[in-house]
Amino acid sequence: MALGSHGPRHVHGMGRNLMKRILFLLSVIAVMVLPMAGVSAAASDFSERVSGMAEITAVRVNSGSDKIRIVVDASKPVRYTTMTLKNPDRVIVDIQGAWLSAKVKREISVSSRFVNDIRIGQFNKNTVRLVVENKVGSSNYKIFPLKGGTVPGRVVLDFGNLSDSSKAVIAVPDVQKKPTPSTQGTTSPVTQPSVKPSDSPSSSNATSAPAAKPATKPGSKPAAKPSAGEDIDGPAKDAAGTGTQTADAGKDTGSSNQSNAQPVITDDTDADIAALTGLKGRKITIDPGHGGNDSGAIGPTGVMEKSVTLRIANELRRLLVAEGATVYMTRTTDTEVSPKGANASDIEELQARCDVANNAKSDIFISIHMDSFSSSAAKGTTGYYYSLGSQRSRDLADKVRQGVIDQIGTQSRGTQSSNFYVVKHTDMPATLVEVAFISNPQEEQLLNSEEGIQKAAQGIADGIADYFG
Repeated sequence: MALGSHGPRHVHGMGRNLMKRILFLLSVIAVMVLPMAGVSAAASDFSERVSGMAEITAVRVNSGSDKIRIVVDASKPVRYTTMTLKNPDRVIVDIQGAWLSAKVKREISVSSRFVNDIRIGQFNKNTVRLVVENKVGSSNYKIFPLKGGTVPGRVVLDFGNLSDSSKAVIAVPDVQKKPTPSTQGTTSPVTQPSVKPSDSPSSSNATSAPAAKPATKPGSKPAAKPSAGEDIDGPAKDAAGTGTQTADAGKDTGSSNQSNAQPVITDDTDADIAALTGLKGRKITIDPGHGGNDSGAIGPTGVMEKSVTLRIANELRRLLVAEGATVYMTRTTDTEVSPKGANASDIEELQARCDVANNAKSDIFISIHMDSFSSSAAKGTTGYYYSLGSQRSRDLADKVRQGVIDQIGTQSRGTQSSNFYVVKHTDMPATLVEVAFISNPQEEQLLNSEEGIQKAAQGIADGIADYFG
């Protein structure tokens, strides 16, 4: 009886233990399978995001006695824009429609009398940014796409003594050799989304980029010294014109040439790259001069100052937000700033513009205007600051004026002190920039064109970046 009574319970206990083991094994399998499914989904999402984009597969460097050559390899032809910053001298190349392979080192140590440092990062979802700190100034470097060869897309940067290029032949590593994988672990670039500013006015008219999460700074181990290989110095010439270029390296073979090591792209800005211009986190107030019933000066063909200043201001806002700044606009449409509208006095209208900057506690204030004179021959760009203001205001005015001149090629009329209301009654460094003479037919035509608007805005942005840099 004892055996009979124990037997069923023992068998039942064995059954329960077996079920427990089965359940345990199933849970282990689930734990292993679910992350793999997540990885698969993430990989699929990444593939969709970069579909049609160029992969930046390598940054190759080689030095000669007369110059240093930097070659950026891409899986397909790319477009790029360039700009320069000072203190220290930097050349920045933004490669559009591109993503940065995880195998590419983010910081490349160089030993050259022409270049100090090379950095590359995923600036935003669609742009890879290359920054070259250099010692050659503005006249001894060139950037151009290279046609032909085994790499579908290439952007070439030469720094050095370029006046006699025949003596500056540089070989670069054999592109058939696979680059050494990065030893940076799992550190991946993080990016900031492209922000399209809204044109709907608000109480502050503030536009900002999302706050960036801290990013692990890439390692700075020296890159392996490249071996001599393919000589790409050949007959390639600079692409025609300046600004946006197409790195047309021949026909696209259709090969993606993408690495299995894919970076994680998020909605944050790479801290190291975003800080390059010094604009990340800055609060900037932009004041498009005139507006509403106040047209400002009117050019020979009827172009109104208020329209030109607003177009420049909106483009400037877009540029600054893309660099991580918070931007406050005194106006975003053709209207007065004062709540009283057209009934406001001149002082009330001007004070309302100052209030936007003062209430926001902006770091700087930029008022954009067009100059005018009775003689149509008058021309050029002038920067103004408050006569009793700080040296910082003068510095800001000088850099913004120079930035505009560098971009649109106007004559310099210097940086001058003034008692303009908006630079006198703002609580931060402030400048009023007369971009050009709307009374001059040539300058009116320039500032009424899309190219002129973009260049003027870029010039002001360059000056601001130089000020903070």
